[in-house]
Amino acid sequence: MKKFGLTLLTAFIGGALALGAYKLTESKYTDNMSIADKQKVYFTSNPSAPITSSAGEVDFTQAAAAVTPAVVYIRVTYSNNSGGEDQSELQQMFGQMFGQQMPRQQGPQMASGSGVIISPDGYIVTNNHVVDKADKITVNTNDHRTFQAKVIGTDPNTDLALIKVEATNLPIVKLGNSDDAKVGEWVLAVGNPFNLTSTVTAGIVSAKGRNIGIIGHEDDQQQNPFGRTSNKQPSANKAIESFIQTDAAINPGNSGGALVNTRGELIGINSAIASHTGSYEGYGFAIPINLAKKVLNDIQKYGSVKRGYVGVSFTELDPDIAAQLKTSATSGLYVRDIVPNGGAEQAGIKAGDVIVKVDGSPVYESSDLQERVGELKPGDKINLTVLRDGSEKNFSVTLKGDLPPRADVASNKSSAELFNKLGASFVPLSREQKSKFHVNSGVMVTQVRPGRLFDDTEIPVGSVITSINKKPINSIADMDGAISSTRNGLLVISGYYPDGTSFHNTFQVQ
Repeated sequence: MKKFGLTLLTAFIGGALALGAYKLTESKYTDNMSIADKQKVYFTSNPSAPITSSAGEVDFTQAAAAVTPAVVYIRVTYSNNSGGEDQSELQQMFGQMFGQQMPRQQGPQMASGSGVIISPDGYIVTNNHVVDKADKITVNTNDHRTFQAKVIGTDPNTDLALIKVEATNLPIVKLGNSDDAKVGEWVLAVGNPFNLTSTVTAGIVSAKGRNIGIIGHEDDQQQNPFGRTSNKQPSANKAIESFIQTDAAINPGNSGGALVNTRGELIGINSAIASHTGSYEGYGFAIPINLAKKVLNDIQKYGSVKRGYVGVSFTELDPDIAAQLKTSATSGLYVRDIVPNGGAEQAGIKAGDVIVKVDGSPVYESSDLQERVGELKPGDKINLTVLRDGSEKNFSVTLKGDLPPRADVASNKSSAELFNKLGASFVPLSREQKSKFHVNSGVMVTQVRPGRLFDDTEIPVGSVITSINKKPINSIADMDGAISSTRNGLLVISGYYPDGTSFHNTFQVQ
C-alpha cells in the first residue's frame, strides 16, 4: 500500500512539474508562431462541439453565438492636422459610406468601424480605410472591455490592416476557406452598423471574384456607387480585387467586420457596399479570407506584404474588345506587354497571348488571376494556360518579388497612440543585418505610412531604429516600453539610414 501511495505521489509531482514547465515556456513559444498556428493551438486547447450547417432549418443561432464574441467595435480619433483637406474628405466618406462619423466638432474628429479577433493574444483584422491616419484606436470587445490598439501593418492594395491590443485568452473566429464558399449558400455579416454593436444579419453568397474598381479609384466616388472610405491611392495595377458579393445587410460601421458561413467560419472581411445613398441597397462586398491570410501573415512576420508578380499587363476580353484587338478569343486576359526579365517572359509567354486558365481553373476576368497570385509569394510557381495561334499552351511561371515598399521623398498619450503616430511597421534585425550595420540591437523599418511622423521626417523603409528615448530596441515590445517613458511629449529616436548614415532625431509629439 505504501509503495502504491509513493508511486501515486511521484506521478502527481511529475505531472505538476511538467505542467509548470509548459506554462513557463508557452508564452515564449507562441510569440514566434504564425496566426494560423496560433489558431490551431487555440482550437486544440479549447475543443467545442462542431457547428453543423443550419441552412436546412434556417437557424443561425449556433454560428452567431460562436462569432459575435470575437467581433469588436473600433473607434478611431483623428487630430485636426491629420491629413488636412484629405482628412476631411476621408471623414466625409467615412460617414457616408462605411465608417460611422461622429458629429462635427472642434478638436479631434472621430469615426468607427468593426474588426475581427483572429488570435487569442490580441491580433485583430480590419480594413485599412478604418484605421488609416488614425492617431488613436480604441477597441471595445463584446464583453464591454476597452483596449488601445496599435497598427502592426497595413496593405492598401487589398484594403486590409492588422492591429493589436495587449490582452490574452481572447475569443477568436475560426478562419475558414473562402475557396469553398458556394454561390447561393447562407452567410452571416457580423459588425457594428450605425454604432449598433454586435449586430448579425443573414443573406447568401451572391457572387464571387467581383472586381468593382474601388481600390485605387477613390477620386471617382461621386460617379461610382461602390462605397468605402479611404484616401489611399495605390496604383491600379497593384490593387487586388476579388470580392465575395453578398446580400446580407451591410451598412456604415460594418467595415472590417466578419462574413462567416453557417459553421461559424470566417470566409471574408466586409469592406464595401454598392449604394447610391450610403446605406444598404442589397449589395455588399467582402475580401476573401484566403487572400487575407497571406496578407496578414506577411504583415505579422515581415511588417509588410511580400507580393509576387507574373510580369504582364493585360486587358479583359469581351466580344467587342476582341474585335478591336482582332483576336479569336472572346474571354480571358489579353497580354498587352511583358515586363523585361519578369516571370512571364522567362517562362516564354509573349505579347498577344490570351491567358485562359490559372492552375487549371478558367480565367474570365482579372480577379480570377489576381486572387490566385495574391495568395502566393515571390518564388512560388503558377501554371498559366494561354491561347496562342488557335491552340492552348501551358507555362510554369515563377513569380518575381515585389519592389520594396515605397517611402515618399508624449505627454499623457498612450504608447499605442504614439506608436500609431510614428506611422511605420517594424521587424527585428537578423544576425546578418546587425553585422551589416555594426549594431547589437535594432528593428528595421519595413513600411512607412504617408502623412505620419516617419514619412514627414523622411525616415525611409530600410532604416534601422536602434534606440528610442535612449533605450535599446530589439522588438515591438521594447518600442512600447520606450515610448511609454516619453516625457513632456519629447521622443528621441536614434538609428541608421539604409546607406549606413547615422541619425539622432528629437521630436515633439503633440
